[in-house]
Amino acid sequence: MDKVYPDAKAALEGLLHNNMTIAAGGFGLCGIPENLIAAVHESGVKGLTIVGNNAGVDNFGMGVLLPARQVKKVMASYVGENKEFERQVLAGELELELIPQGTLAERLRAGGAGIPGFYTRTGFGTKLTEAKETKKFGDMDYVLEPGITTELSIVKAWKGDKSGNLIYRETSRNFNPMIATCGKICVAEVEHLVEIGELDPDQIHTPGIFVDRIVQGANYEKRIEFRTVQGADPSKKTSSPIRDLMAKRAAQELRDGYYVNLGIGIPTLVANYIPEGIHVTLQSENGLLGIGPFPKPGEEDPDLINAGKQTITTMPGSAFFSSADSFGQIRGGHIDLAILGAFEVTDKGDIANWMIPGKMIKGPGGAMDLVAGVKRVVAVMEHTSKDGSPKILKKCSLPITGLGVVNLIITDLCVFEVIEGGGLVLTEIHSDASVDDIRAKTGAPFEVKLKG
Repeated sequence: MDKVYPDAKAALEGLLHNNMTIAAGGFGLCGIPENLIAAVHESGVKGLTIVGNNAGVDNFGMGVLLPARQVKKVMASYVGENKEFERQVLAGELELELIPQGTLAERLRAGGAGIPGFYTRTGFGTKLTEAKETKKFGDMDYVLEPGITTELSIVKAWKGDKSGNLIYRETSRNFNPMIATCGKICVAEVEHLVEIGELDPDQIHTPGIFVDRIVQGANYEKRIEFRTVQGADPSKKTSSPIRDLMAKRAAQELRDGYYVNLGIGIPTLVANYIPEGIHVTLQSENGLLGIGPFPKPGEEDPDLINAGKQTITTMPGSAFFSSADSFGQIRGGHIDLAILGAFEVTDKGDIANWMIPGKMIKGPGGAMDLVAGVKRVVAVMEHTSKDGSPKILKKCSLPITGLGVVNLIITDLCVFEVIEGGGLVLTEIHSDASVDDIRAKTGAPFEVKLKG
């Protein structure tokens, strides 16, 4: 059977109809099937259910389908930087099923492998899983998650041959391998289409058995969501003395040989303050171990995008893999430390960091998987909200990310250790605040055992 089609429009001929479900590969704007998305948009089909890590950004990627009102539902882990997506959800104009990032990757992998469901620790006790079946294994509670299958999968690869074998480039692999398997029909676009036999069989990431149609794409933009480069204008950085202070303190939690995941925002800055003589390996959820420094201007690589939506470089000994493998590392307890931002944290170690109902919704991304699977969790946050209300509480007022998972809290004022079973200990003050000042700004009681 001839799988090769002349262009994206022809490759989707006869496959699109209203009210269908489509899974699309990519992570942010990295590894997205640009030409196939454009063809879906131009077809005018409506009532779509879109499955993927996120819905692109405003007016690019899957984001082009939203202003055109072609989408009725999105199944994703991250709303991200798409303001129209967020607006439609908050206005009740778009149905959204938020799924933790690792759970999404595994649900897609399971669906493509004929596995109807699986149990995971991720999301237990949160709003996202409150209606789902749970089961205790040993002394841990798990949530039953169903596999995902779709009518159509669209993916993007670096190279492919005419039999449908695919090779992805660097972190553009991300969600593409799982999504290639979960659709009844899979259409792939590639940057380089070669003859059968030209690809090394040992290098194939997706075998041709999963790919029904293939097309060589054209005019790839490979946009980058957010740039951080060496030598950038300091006035345009997201850094500040207070943010740097918190990042520098968080870096003191690193130990030689650690595998570490850094969240978006202040935690990303921790990479700038790794102590001398300490070797750590940074892990990114989209499929990379061994993250290097930010590149110089003009040297950014769109196929190297980390969880903070920044271009990066790699270190010697780096490894690339799919998002499913990335979250296998996380769920399997192979990551030593996660440093995350937070909206609220309690004295029992509960954390909320993905949604402010009615005002802001970003989605859980990989946070729910991280707090459920890593060995140690450090929360980095401002001590109070803009209105002066405490963010360290007896009980979170915002939707929970994880229960009893935070080990250390670092704020702009001080450091708290979270006692196993509940309770806070003030161990450091790195501001001019007094203990009484900190008590007045903290919504939970604490002991004082200052170091040094």
